[in-house]
Amino acid sequence: MIKSGEIILNENDINPALDLFTEIEKLKKEKNAIILAHYYQEPDIQDIADYVGDSLGLSQKAEATDADVIVFAGVHFMAETAKILNPGKKVLLPDINAGCSLSDSCPPHLFKRFVDSHPDHLVISYINCSAGIKALSNIICTSSNARAIVEYLPNDQKIIFAPDKNLGSYINKVAGRNMLLWNGACMVHEIFSVSKITKLKERYQDAKVIAHPECEESLLSIADFIGSTTQLLCYISKDPCKIFIVATESGILHKMQQSAPDKILISAPPDNACACNDCPHMKLNTLEKLYLCLRNESPEILMDEQLRLAAKVPIDRMLALSRELNIV
Repeated sequence: MIKSGEIILNENDINPALDLFTEIEKLKKEKNAIILAHYYQEPDIQDIADYVGDSLGLSQKAEATDADVIVFAGVHFMAETAKILNPGKKVLLPDINAGCSLSDSCPPHLFKRFVDSHPDHLVISYINCSAGIKALSNIICTSSNARAIVEYLPNDQKIIFAPDKNLGSYINKVAGRNMLLWNGACMVHEIFSVSKITKLKERYQDAKVIAHPECEESLLSIADFIGSTTQLLCYISKDPCKIFIVATESGILHKMQQSAPDKILISAPPDNACACNDCPHMKLNTLEKLYLCLRNESPEILMDEQLRLAAKVPIDRMLALSRELNIV
């Protein structure tokens, strides 16, 4: 029990009088901690984070940090990746239940059977997968570097691409490849309504549609620009267009609005009744949970060492290739 004035707090209670931003900053200094956050996190978490980025940038920061504690405000596979790269550091995830529909769509035991049935194929796995899938892969990629990595390989190299069929299909198209695709997908990026976006385009005729390559091909075919979250962010900052319809998880709009306050940003409408295109897993993390996990140093990501070493090999290959190809 923790006593604070007249208020008695349980381990997971928070004194309502606390300024969480101030308290988190204090704890970061005391524990030599760093907060890494994905663009899809809620605005408060993005604002308190030491670094906000996409999967590639977050992997690079996790690899380079000299912090003793890493608080990963994202989903489970992201925190796993940080632990894979930093076995001697404590890696925390604000909500241990923050999973990923794309990662869940590729169970390791089924994927191993798939890989074993194609022994002449090299395996490239999108970083949005579990440590078990990474351990079965030859190279990891992100949406920022997937095309460059695939194009780096010989044209006659047979490739399995997992777990995202939409990203894999997009890379096949732009790189002129014929990779064998695992049938996985992200629930958020598959929910956008092409018909609703088309109607928005009729209303805002000067608007550009920008989309993440995890979206379905029908949406990508009407997009003016396709790119990773970081690439989308850079595009709206540099492009002279003033209105953008953004087809990815809505959390990115916070950073976009900060970087381009003069632009009008419209979140692409999904094909559901609640008009919601938030990732329910990403949004499990809150500022309160971030404070508690840093204060209590829990929940912590723990991993079998043999699995960690096996999963690290393809991540190291990705990071090395990203440096070689100058992908930032």
